[in-house]
Parts: sequence; C-alpha cells; structure tokens
Amino acid sequence: MIDFPLTRARRLARRLSISAALALIAGLGLASGVQAATTAAPVGHVFIIVLENENALSSFGPNSPAPYLSQTLPTMGAFLPRYYGIGHASLDNYVAMISGQPPNVATQADCDTYRDFKGTAPLGPLGINVGQGCVHPASTPTIASQLQAANISWKAYMEDMGNDPQRESATCGHPVIGTKDDTQSAEVGDQYAARHDPFVYFHSIIDDSSGCDAHVVNFSSLQSDLLSTETTAHYVFITPNLCDDGHDSPCVDGGPGGLEQADQFLQTWVPRITASPAWQQDGLLIVLFDESGFSAKACCNEQSGPNTPAPGEYGPGGGRTGAVLLSPFIQPGTVSYTAYNHYSLLRTVEDFFGLSHLGEAGAPGLQPMGADVFTAATPTASKKAR
Repeated sequence: MIDFPLTRARRLARRLSISAALALIAGLGLASGVQAATTAAPVGHVFIIVLENENALSSFGPNSPAPYLSQTLPTMGAFLPRYYGIGHASLDNYVAMISGQPPNVATQADCDTYRDFKGTAPLGPLGINVGQGCVHPASTPTIASQLQAANISWKAYMEDMGNDPQRESATCGHPVIGTKDDTQSAEVGDQYAARHDPFVYFHSIIDDSSGCDAHVVNFSSLQSDLLSTETTAHYVFITPNLCDDGHDSPCVDGGPGGLEQADQFLQTWVPRITASPAWQQDGLLIVLFDESGFSAKACCNEQSGPNTPAPGEYGPGGGRTGAVLLSPFIQPGTVSYTAYNHYSLLRTVEDFFGLSHLGEAGAPGLQPMGADVFTAATPTASKKAR
C-alpha cells in the first residue's frame, strides 16, 4: 500500500474527474478514521432517494452505465465516494436509515415472512432492540416518530404501492403480520417491495392506521406535493419500484432495469425536486444506495450488533456504495473523502431538525456530515441545481 498523505491525495483528486478521484481513493485505501468538521448547514427540507445494490466503482466509475448519476450529479453538488451500507441484504439497511436499529438475522434475510420482532431482553445500549424479527415493537422510535413529536412534517413516497390491491394497499402497504410477503418479487403493473419501505417495519407507524395512511403514500402524489413549500414535507423519503431503483435487470415490464433504468428515473425526478420551492429555499437531496451488493466492508467503527452473527458475509458493513448530495448549501463539484454510512445519515438529519440520536446514530465518535460536505455557507442562485 502506498503511503500517500490525505492532503496530497485531495489536491491531486481536484485535478481529476470524479471517476478518476474514485479510482484514486480505491487504490490508496485511505483510513476510515478521517473525520469531518461538524458544521451543520441550515437545511430545512430533506429529500432521500434510495437505489439498489451497486458498488461505488460500478455506479460512479468510468464505465458506469448511468452517466447522469456518475457524471452530471457530482458536478452539481457533493460526491461522497466513501459512503457505505451497514449490512446485507436490503431491509436491514432501510431500517437503519430511519431508526438506527442494526441488522438481525431476519432483516438480513429480507423478512420473507412478515413477522413481529421478538425481544429476548430490554432495550440494550444505545436503545437497540435485542432479539430477532421484522416489525419492531411500538416502543421503538424512528425518525418519523421524532418528527411528529416535534411537529415537523414527513412523508414517504413508494412507487407502485397499491397498484395491485390484492397484494397491498395504496397507502401504508404491507403484508398481514405472520404471513408471507407477496411483494418479494415484482409483477407486471406492481413492482412495489415492502422490504424497501422501512416505515412499515415499525408498529409505532403501522398501528396508527390513519397516520400511516397519511404519511406512507403512493409515489404518484409527489409531483403535485412539490409545487409549494406548504405541500412539501420537511422530510421526504422516496423509494422507486424494483425496476426504477435498479434492483431488477431486466424488469418484468420489459424495462432494462439496473443502473440504466435508475439513471432514467433520476433524470426525470432530480430536476423536479431541485426546481421545487422547498428545495430551493433550504433543501438537501441525497441519492444513495442501500448496499454494494457483494461487499461486507464497513466504516465509521461500525460494530456487529447484538442480534447478528460474527463478522463475515453478513457481518458489519454493506460495502462501499458512494452517494451524491445536492443542496443550495453545497458548492457544486465538492468531493468529500470522509467515510459515512446510513447511521451517519440519520444522525445528520436528526441534527438538522434538532432531534436526539436514535440507535447506532448515537454511537460514540460517529460524526454527522459537516463542513466537508456543506461547503457553501450562504445559498445563492448560482449554486442551485437546475
């Protein structure tokens, strides 16, 4: 391994393309302990788009089949080549994004049967549930319950949810507790996957049926909601369907799927979000992947949770996926080499809204995204993505 100082690597990377910078970092193996300054931007609206199962080099490298994602978006905001998932397969990563709860054997297997989490002990350190299962008890807090308690609006938009009412409802769509999850595979006309909708894995959300119906909705309402700040929630979580998120390739409807399909989705929806009054006022759009698809590498001192086996294929870490962030508070073309993961993301969002840190987001030493990412102290029209 070449002993290459971080500062020199950064200077060289600025002279290179985003793809070359990613390759440089991969070759140098910079230490994951490098931390950012913790200066938070005054972000008031957060938009999160989650894509599926790609390694950072595949998504953002020179041979990426997603040129909008790999080439255009990094020039519009901040590129985080050392962003990591926290486990495998999908569900444990989604759960972590909104609760800080770590993987367990059932969520690592994507919960083919939609069953309750059964605890074997009270809440452990950091408020982590000890036990196994899928749907966490009503006592388990999430970013959603935190936002509601603080009277801050939130909404989750799920593409295709309810298109086939025989599978799931168009709002708060999920299987019946104790039954097989029929959304594990796509069908023509309905490619919604409950395991990519973390909100329906918490009794604190699904037991409030009217509240869940109002907050976890079909994706079709997003475009009209973006028309004004009054109709745009402060926290917006977007899950494309199994084709548009790149999970399937090819797709049951004949689409190409994979990164090519995800790129098409982003080309349509990123401009709509960044043109919205809420984003332009004080917004942050985060485009990320749940896991790398094959690597179990971790960052940020992530530990094996109390519910998981020893490190290995399903040990701590979901591999390096990379992420892109767009905001009026980010200087276009920013590249941060600091390592982050889904717990870092949750902690960052909680800091924006003045909330406490849930689960692993409260781990000692975990840093939120700071001045390395939010490089524009004052937003200006010239820095807004178009």
